Amino acid sequence: MTLLIQYTLIFSAVLILVALGGMFSERSGIINLGLEGIMVFGAMAGCMVMVLLPSDASKFTIIVLTLLASAAAGMVASLLIAVACINFKADQTLIGTALNMLATAAATVIVKAFNTVRSGGSDFSAKLDYVKGHDAFMFKIGNLQLSWFIVIAVILLICATVFFYKTKLALRLRACGEHPQAADSVGINVYQMRYVGVLISGFLGGLGGIIYVAAANTTWHFDYGVAGAGFLALAVMIFGQWKPERIAWAAVLFAVFRSLSNVYMGIGFLSALPISGTVYNMFPYIVSLIVLALTSQNSRAPKAEGIPYDKGAR
Repeated sequence: MTLLIQYTLIFSAVLILVALGGMFSERSGIINLGLEGIMVFGAMAGCMVMVLLPSDASKFTIIVLTLLASAAAGMVASLLIAVACINFKADQTLIGTALNMLATAAATVIVKAFNTVRSGGSDFSAKLDYVKGHDAFMFKIGNLQLSWFIVIAVILLICATVFFYKTKLALRLRACGEHPQAADSVGINVYQMRYVGVLISGFLGGLGGIIYVAAANTTWHFDYGVAGAGFLALAVMIFGQWKPERIAWAAVLFAVFRSLSNVYMGIGFLSALPISGTVYNMFPYIVSLIVLALTSQNSRAPKAEGIPYDKGAR
């Protein structure tokens, strides 16, 4: 049961951050289907920093630089979506899908080249080992082993909630996702607000990526990507009705099912059932389909999401 709690907290942290990122992007009017790709780029940058830092680096240095690298990589990746969808008015669904396809392939090539250079040509694998970096994030409360990633996710959730409900910037951002022409008529720069929304999604998505690959592992194979975690976060966002407090509860629900695939062998009655581990891997995605099918009628997405803004239209 302890393991179930640990993994649930880890996956909750991932889903909360990435779903919040999707929420801010869609609240500004941009559908960000590229969260999966953003997570991959964020994870790759963070892991590379953990590998490259000297062995005598302090825990604080490792934590700060890893998070900064992941967030920066996520924001750079999100800029591809912002430029294509805001400036060139490209189809947002296609751009997000393209970024997802690009990310895993690009990460695999980059990590292989990175390992080849570091090893002098003897290592051409697409995996990174970051044992010291992983250990820097871990701490214990009794028998429960936790990660600073979880604490950071909780802090960012609180900050995102306050920002979403209490700041003028967030109000303007939400106006651009509901009625951009009306927002423009009162002097709000719609293009700027949409850039802000997409960049926030890149920031949070990049952090979600490093948490996904590093919070419970010391090695990651980048040809696996992030195994659909970005799409699961989108389901969390929709089930959470694009509101941060609801997203948090939805993330915990989905995280419980996602955690079962990692810990079912340690839970007596589950390990006794004649169910393959593959079925447990499918659980979160099956649950997401069922939940969205039952709740989609009541979903209220931002009215202008997915619609390129035309300043001349009224």
